[in-house]
Amino acid sequence: MAGGITDTGELYSPYVGLVYMFNLIVGTGALTMPKAFATAGWLVSLVLLMFLGFMSYMTTTFVVEAMAAANAQLRWKRMEKRKEDEDEDEDSSSGVSDSDVLLQDGYERAETRPILSVQRRGSPNIFEITERVEMGQMASMFFNKVGVNLFYFCIIIYLYGDLAIYAAAVPVSLMQVTCSATGNHSCSVGDGTKYNDTDKCWGPIRRIDAYRLYLAAFTLLLGPFTFFNVQKTKYLQIMTSLMRWIAFILMIILALIRISRGQAEGHPSMAQLSGIRNLFGVCVYSFMCQHSLPSLITPISKKRHVNKLVLLDYILILAFYSLLSFTAIYCFRNDTLMDMYTLNFTNCEIINIAFIRYFLGLFPVFTISTNFPIIAVTLRNNWKTLFHREGGTYPWVVDRIVFPAITLIPPVLVAFCTHDLESLVGITGAYAGNGIQYLIPAFLAYCSRKDTQLVFGSGTVNKHLSPFRHTFWIVFVLIWGFSCFVFVTANIVLSESKL
Repeated sequence: MAGGITDTGELYSPYVGLVYMFNLIVGTGALTMPKAFATAGWLVSLVLLMFLGFMSYMTTTFVVEAMAAANAQLRWKRMEKRKEDEDEDEDSSSGVSDSDVLLQDGYERAETRPILSVQRRGSPNIFEITERVEMGQMASMFFNKVGVNLFYFCIIIYLYGDLAIYAAAVPVSLMQVTCSATGNHSCSVGDGTKYNDTDKCWGPIRRIDAYRLYLAAFTLLLGPFTFFNVQKTKYLQIMTSLMRWIAFILMIILALIRISRGQAEGHPSMAQLSGIRNLFGVCVYSFMCQHSLPSLITPISKKRHVNKLVLLDYILILAFYSLLSFTAIYCFRNDTLMDMYTLNFTNCEIINIAFIRYFLGLFPVFTISTNFPIIAVTLRNNWKTLFHREGGTYPWVVDRIVFPAITLIPPVLVAFCTHDLESLVGITGAYAGNGIQYLIPAFLAYCSRKDTQLVFGSGTVNKHLSPFRHTFWIVFVLIWGFSCFVFVTANIVLSESKL
């Protein structure tokens, strides 16, 4: 995720890129959005969703601009290196003894040449995005040492939150489905019955015990992958994407059928300010894509209208989130909506086809289980990058044992202590997600613009310059991001003080 320069990969058309971005953004966060909508009220939720979608689109254009600036700098450095090598070859062949003077002259020409000579040579594509420069490399290019460390800290905290959500979501789904499929409460996950963690699941086994047993099994099965290198194959990606879309479409259709038959039970309020904190975190988490943009944007074959393409994607995603959430809050009562929305469809009254009930109930188990090792390996590699020193290598124990262990243990401990998915998603989105989605892109845009002017001159225009090019927008995003930190923290403190 946050590494350096990597291969572009196989090129694809802009519309394939649109589908890939849609698939990336619409993930686990969408399953927790209906509950967050119901908690905050439909009007507040819709307004906040639209505003946060707009903010996410703006910072996405900031990252694309920084990618173009990074490509330009890398291209310029290679041109300068090639020119210096040519000058050295000329000096060695001519046998001129006064080499220091010529080297100094070459240096002065390199300093005074910048972009003008490039433009005159007819190279309008200096800002073309042809190399995949990951966010970590951009941070190293444009930030100072403190900024780079803060960047990696933010990425690592976000990935820990991701893993904790995944580690809790799978056991929760298994607990809800299996505990409801046995005993006297078969088919009753979504019927409004409220279960406590201390209620019986099977015989003497309580629900919380079943959850922790599933968590232990999940850790033992998928945890070892953290100690190796794994990657998601194309076919596995196609399969999980297909399952995801079947599940989402099924949930929307089933909710619409129930509403059309007059069986809707939901009466959502317009606004409940107490639910804004979690809704904010869920929305930020659900619009997250900035950290993966280099992998998505770089392989697009024609990038001329990339910002318009991204805008279209955000409009489609906004419409999809609204459809999913509104059908949910009008179909189900607020107090019966589950943290993981798929679990509302494991009730026999909603759907009497057992296969569909189990498919939706266990859907997060299949998709999340394939993502967990990938995220874990990414987090492990970010830890290695953070502590890496030029020319240094890690001892075998540190490389193969310590880094994987510090990657795996904390999120599993968090999942052991709580399975409140809405809060986990909310806190991850409100803190680390806030940094990745707002603060880091804004600083990247600001610093890349300064560096571009310094290297290429003030008259140079980045062809992928964000539509929000005025400095006001960067300041606005930074103020918004820091204000959100303060608001969420104050809200948590006040909520805890009332308990």
